[in-house]
Amino acid sequence: MSTLAKDRPKIDSKEKAEILLKAALAKKATNPLLIRLEGLTSLTDYFLIVSARSGKQVKAVAEAILMDARRHRLERFSAEGVQEGGWALLDYGDVVVHVFHKPVREFYDLEGLWAEAPREPFSDEIMMEIQAAAESPSDEDDEWAFPIS
Repeated sequence: MSTLAKDRPKIDSKEKAEILLKAALAKKATNPLLIRLEGLTSLTDYFLIVSARSGKQVKAVAEAILMDARRHRLERFSAEGVQEGGWALLDYGDVVVHVFHKPVREFYDLEGLWAEAPREPFSDEIMMEIQAAAESPSDEDDEWAFPIS
């Protein structure tokens, strides 16, 4: 075990998901959903899914999550699609974050694929941040369409 891992306070999966979500909300990610997969798959405990209004915003949200996770010293296993702008996947082991451009999220429908998995409620603090992010205007617009075929 590395010295950094030894010195890091232990956080549970849901707390980790909320840390990652805060970074996404800071970049005005929308429609967050936390799907609990514990007991349904050995891949991860949670999928955290958020939407972005454009390809540029997908990249900005993913980069903000990566940066904030480093600041919190959260170990990342993989990051895919950050530069492409349609769908970024950030694997933090027990939490896998999906940042989708809205039409790509609708096309792949992870929520439908995992319909039997319970949806986990967010803490009151996070709910206030979600509400604030939803009410604030975005600098991004839907100028960038990601081809889905």
